[in-house]
Amino acid sequence: MNQLPEVSWKSLHRLRAAFLQPGPPLPDYWESETDLEGYDATFAQRIGWKWDYVLEELRRRGWSPPAGQVLDWGCGTGIASRAFLDHFGPGSVQVLWLWDRSGLARAYARRRVHAKYPGLEVQVGLVERPDLLLISHVLGELSPPQIEQLTHLVARATATVWVEPGTYEASLTLIAVREKLRATLHVVAPCLHRERCGILAPENERHWCHHFAPSPPEIYTDPFWGRFAHEMNIDLRSLPVSFLVLDRRPAPAVPPNAVRVIGRPRVYKPHALILACDASGVREYRLTRRRLPDAYQRLKKGSCDPLQQWQREGDEILEVRPFPDNVGSEGLACSNASAAEARANCGPGSD
Repeated sequence: MNQLPEVSWKSLHRLRAAFLQPGPPLPDYWESETDLEGYDATFAQRIGWKWDYVLEELRRRGWSPPAGQVLDWGCGTGIASRAFLDHFGPGSVQVLWLWDRSGLARAYARRRVHAKYPGLEVQVGLVERPDLLLISHVLGELSPPQIEQLTHLVARATATVWVEPGTYEASLTLIAVREKLRATLHVVAPCLHRERCGILAPENERHWCHHFAPSPPEIYTDPFWGRFAHEMNIDLRSLPVSFLVLDRRPAPAVPPNAVRVIGRPRVYKPHALILACDASGVREYRLTRRRLPDAYQRLKKGSCDPLQQWQREGDEILEVRPFPDNVGSEGLACSNASAAEARANCGPGSD
């Protein structure tokens, strides 16, 4: 990974302090181009890796975006738009619309997209009924009435990809949106079903729907990211994410016995406990080292595909099979790793 440009650590400290303020609404925290450049080179990259994780899963599931007008709502520096274009390409996008309360952010995001995709029409503004709606890391800045208004926009869009931090509060808010709209929109991800969310069962009150995106391995030996982790007191290994994908079009088919792993498995000496979701609900299952030694060793090493196929008897996992990649996903433009690298190589100052 190329060395990222110099940033203002003072600016990043101020931004992080604003992000950590308890409860919305946050004031407009963008004060200068320096703020936007530093954020785009650091915090936004981490958000981009979460988008890579979500978009790669959609590719695996055989989902492709609807053609037409794309709206990046609350665009910030435009990292969600760029991640989407890096994965699926600009071919199906008629117009990319960028919207943010900050005029500085709107202008910056437009420049960054134009630098990467000069042939794409990019406009600043809102669309009443977007074909694709992108929403990224906005819940911490919205009041309940604003979330309600945004939910109405999701209901009007053909498809929505919504990515948030993997916090308890963000997860439950996305679940509330899902429950409100699942009767009229197909639930594509993270769920493998359209039934009531199993997290809402009384026995699952302590759980929330979150997952962990991988960071590019190169950052662990990059001096810039080492300093960023030290300055911001951030664990580079931890990228918790919650997300929701809704679509008016039918969701791709799910293979038999498919489950989604939630959070991280708890690995003990004789067995591992795995919280998983399917149409029957959210439950904790046991995978024993004696019965499934290879699967147990993978879990012990920290390797756990969130999408799997299981044979079960009660709460016991009898067999683990990989979730098949859907071959009907030719729309992918870049792999997860190459998309992240492409954005890093087109950092501020390289336009």
